[in-house]
Amino acid sequence: MKNSSFEIRTDLAVEEKESYPGDGGEIQGVSLREWEDEACGIRYTEVKILDRQGAEAMGKPEGIYLTLEADQLSQKDDDYHDEIARELAGQIRSLIGRMVDKENASILVVGLGNHMVTPDALGPRVVEQLQVTRHLEQQYGEGFCQARHLPVLSGIVPGVMAQTGMETAEILKGVIRQTRPDVVVAIDALAARSIRRLGTTIQLTDTGIHPGSGVGNHRNSLTKESLGVPVIAIGVPTVVGTAAIVYDTVDTMIQTLNRHVSTKGMGSMMESMTSEEQYALICELLEPEFGSLYVTPPDIDELVGQLSFTISEGIHGALFP
Repeated sequence: MKNSSFEIRTDLAVEEKESYPGDGGEIQGVSLREWEDEACGIRYTEVKILDRQGAEAMGKPEGIYLTLEADQLSQKDDDYHDEIARELAGQIRSLIGRMVDKENASILVVGLGNHMVTPDALGPRVVEQLQVTRHLEQQYGEGFCQARHLPVLSGIVPGVMAQTGMETAEILKGVIRQTRPDVVVAIDALAARSIRRLGTTIQLTDTGIHPGSGVGNHRNSLTKESLGVPVIAIGVPTVVGTAAIVYDTVDTMIQTLNRHVSTKGMGSMMESMTSEEQYALICELLEPEFGSLYVTPPDIDELVGQLSFTISEGIHGALFP
């Protein structure tokens, strides 16, 4: 059972699934499917939260959470990122198709985050690289894009409350009321629990997004219920909590100690604790001294640059013929 005295802060449904014993398929109200594309080295995990019971167990709204994991995603390899963009395009196209039965749908891409803070700049950098088309409708007349089988694509970077004094949801409600998109695609940087997922994991969901929830900064949700149109969320983890780093280090240390006969008993106490108990202990020890710190990789600028291009190409591939 989860320890209610602390919160495992993660935006990834796949990590919530992993916090349960077994393979995660035993959670009531949750469906799990995993597969791998060996050709391009992508591992897929689809978590479907089917009802209220599953939502309460996972701490996330009902819906589909698809995770693409690729260890090479953090490497500078243009050909590989092109492959990932094509895979991502197929998944985005599929999600939009489930939400809107319409050719040439109008799409609003929202780049969440602060463009001046590199780990939080993923959304704004994606929007910077989009080939928007909505202005062509204004310039050449309604139906211009439809006649050329183009999407009506627009983008916005609403900034953060410290810059604007407004909630993102407040800004978007006004934009949506004026532009009337069929679907909103929200891009955001996420928080992970595991170091290995930084820059190597992309999560797509049809449930919308809760800005800042992974680092305990709860803001107004961006969902179909709050905005009035379907919301697809795409995110990549760029930060991880210090407690999670220490947890991973302790886990590695226990495995190392247990591999050698002379030190096998040294990790027995920590090993006898459940993973949740270990994590709770580490939080108890660290947070009074250091507070809730979050860290990011040293090459985050290059990483965000690569990933923003890959995601923007994925959106282009999904929408443009």
